[in-house]
Amino acid sequence: MGICASSEQLEQVQETDESIVYVKDEQGGGGGGGRGLGSGARKVASLFSQRGKKGPNQDSVILCQGFGMEDGVFCGAFDGHGRCGQFISKLVRDYLPFMILSHRNALLLAAADDDVDDAAFSDDAASSPPPPSSSTDSSGNSSPQPSAQMLEEWRQACANAFAAMDSELKLQPNLDCAFSGTTAVCAIKQGKDLIIANLGDSRAVLATMSDTGYLQAVQLTVDHKPNVPEEAARIKRSEGRVFGLKDEPGVMRVWLPGENSPGLAMARSLGDMRLKRHGVISTPEVTSRRVTGADLFIVLATDGVWDVLSNEEVVSIVCATPRKQHASKAVVEAAVQRWRTKFPTSRVDDCSAVCLFLHDHTWGAAAAAAAATAAARKARRAGATPPAS
Repeated sequence: MGICASSEQLEQVQETDESIVYVKDEQGGGGGGGRGLGSGARKVASLFSQRGKKGPNQDSVILCQGFGMEDGVFCGAFDGHGRCGQFISKLVRDYLPFMILSHRNALLLAAADDDVDDAAFSDDAASSPPPPSSSTDSSGNSSPQPSAQMLEEWRQACANAFAAMDSELKLQPNLDCAFSGTTAVCAIKQGKDLIIANLGDSRAVLATMSDTGYLQAVQLTVDHKPNVPEEAARIKRSEGRVFGLKDEPGVMRVWLPGENSPGLAMARSLGDMRLKRHGVISTPEVTSRRVTGADLFIVLATDGVWDVLSNEEVVSIVCATPRKQHASKAVVEAAVQRWRTKFPTSRVDDCSAVCLFLHDHTWGAAAAAAAATAAARKARRAGATPPAS
């Protein structure tokens, strides 16, 4: 069982080795494939994971509601690798949300203690004007800035939690993390604020509407692969080696200084302890943005999806799915089908996707935008101008 942690409750997500489907509604119900959901229930997220043809499913996905605040949401996708990858990805899935929330609460308590110390600094504090807690524009109007402080707290909490999670993996008995590990891409929604923490080569993509009514795919994360110049430079500074194999020269991998192993295809991960001294790090890249009315949903997916489908294809597939609770399954099934046609001699990778819906939009409008975008893209390829609407 995968355990979903929140500030108020524990949720259990039904799991098999083949797939996970979980949809949560605002009344607190959930079920595989959306069974048991009322027609008026707001669909919050859709999760699906399918085992490939390489062995046990090493992917894991999770959804937590009531995370950090009453309407807060945490979701994540984790792609394990190596001999113990399936166990590491599930361990991280189960514990990382707890750890992020714990570190965030610790930061809040430390800030509260600092406020008490500042208030008692001197007897003159009560008669002195309080320090400004807002910024002032050119008109002299004050704009409160609590959101910036909150986002910084979450950024720091994520960085601390990932470091603690990596240390915890070392302490696990009977779990060999020398050449096994996992990626992690997480989305935390706090009201209208969105925090994305990414480590490795899984990816987060936002679907949003342009000013002209077309569907856009905005990549929110950077794939931490060894071919990224900054990542490769860090690894080489630590005496790690970066090169591709003869039969796949375009796929850069990380190797130990004195031996041709393990050939890790990412530059950041949780686990992979033998490579930690050679430039592979567990520091996530944490970004934030304010959700607008034009933003539709976020897709978190493992590289089994992104290796064969473009960002634009994925968001179009979600919009074209009639029922939101089936969106992640539609993405995974499209990826599996593409694997069979694009790489017919290769074994299909594990494929997992999480769709986090940001608003209760009517799906008809999103589907129309997706169709218009696809028509415009087809017209551009044909060298024609799309018809005026």
